Amino acid sequence: MNDIETMLAQPTLVRAMQFIWREAELLDRKDYGRWLGLWSGAGHYVVPIDPHATDFAATLNYAYDDHAMRELRVQRMLAGYSPSVSDAARTIRTVSRFALDESDDGNSALVTVRSAQVVVAYKRGTPTLFAADLEHRLDLSDDEPRIVQKVVRLIDSTDTLNAIGFLL
Repeated sequence: MNDIETMLAQPTLVRAMQFIWREAELLDRKDYGRWLGLWSGAGHYVVPIDPHATDFAATLNYAYDDHAMRELRVQRMLAGYSPSVSDAARTIRTVSRFALDESDDGNSALVTVRSAQVVVAYKRGTPTLFAADLEHRLDLSDDEPRIVQKVVRLIDSTDTLNAIGFLL
């Protein structure tokens, strides 16, 4: 079997990949209400500054959103009061290089999936590229998976970043 056949023979990974691609599509369409519905109530959306951080509550992050903060972020993005929101970038996400965390046996309801993401954001005639390693911790116990934690590790997170007012 080649690598693709091996990957597709893992139903847990295939289900997680489909879910993560769906999340990317919702974000590109700016369907933030449905995106909020993908989350576990206790889930965290994290965009750390330190590429090696693991204790996100004790370090500085671009985003460390619990349920209430995710809802507030979406409210700000939909309200249109800020010029950066009313003139929000259009985005296209590509997510690839999926792998189940080696500590996951594929039979657990909680799995960690690592992947790579490239986001092209287009605003005012200028495309901007964002590349990141993603880590999704997913609860697959129900018919509808839920995000328990999403960590977006931007490859240039320690540089000065502009225009990251949208969800990665």
